[in-house]
Amino acid sequence: MRIDDLDAGRSRPRLAEAQLADLAALGLDWDGPVVRQSERAALYEEAIARLDAAGLLYPCYCTRAEIREASSAPHGAMPVYPGTCRELTAAQRAARERSGRPPALRLRAHGAVVEFTDLLLGAQVGVVDDLVLRRNDGAAAYNLAVVVDDTAQGIGEIVRGADLLDTTARQLHVRALLGGPPVAHAHVPLVLGPDGARLAKRHGAVTLADRAAGGQTATQVRSELAASVGLAEPGEQPGLDELLARFDPAALPREPTVLAA
Repeated sequence: MRIDDLDAGRSRPRLAEAQLADLAALGLDWDGPVVRQSERAALYEEAIARLDAAGLLYPCYCTRAEIREASSAPHGAMPVYPGTCRELTAAQRAARERSGRPPALRLRAHGAVVEFTDLLLGAQVGVVDDLVLRRNDGAAAYNLAVVVDDTAQGIGEIVRGADLLDTTARQLHVRALLGGPPVAHAHVPLVLGPDGARLAKRHGAVTLADRAAGGQTATQVRSELAASVGLAEPGEQPGLDELLARFDPAALPREPTVLAA
């Protein structure tokens, strides 16, 4: 179990504890103590130092707005960094430093092409841009931290939402540069609201506490989730052992689940 709490502006300990309590209420447990990214800065800095020593990092002074404006990515898509700061001269960097804008650190990816096979979605190809590895506030970026942590925790199979598929090539490339072992990926469809958009607070009772307030028990919620991926019949309430015995990755749905209003 890992709490990804690198974003100090959005992370709240009480929210993390509530999430852990929800998992326990659903009957889910985990191996070993909870790992918190906010306590692992030294590991991320060690990885950054290794990549920097190999000449693979450079400072970037661009804002998100500037990158999005310069990028050719369609609206809503992950913007591809155009390399604005990649070949700045020492004088140009000094001028940007004098402006007071703190730099992020980017990886020289050299347009690496990464091929991998997703366990659900099949063959995939991704081109890696010069991604940020340390943000301009000094914190490690997500795409670095998760690679360092997955390797340290011995993760061999990553199962996550299909909305993160675009980041996989980036993370596999960083993993290879750091000498991490191979890892498998399975990107599963999201749960959507009745309007077809990604499930959010505006859709109503979407948290376990919301459901409890409506008179639904944690066991009923778990059974509803199980039915959404074909592990149970509607209204059936199988136990955890039975759900584990029924589980078959090949039977997971390839299309999003729409939560009824």
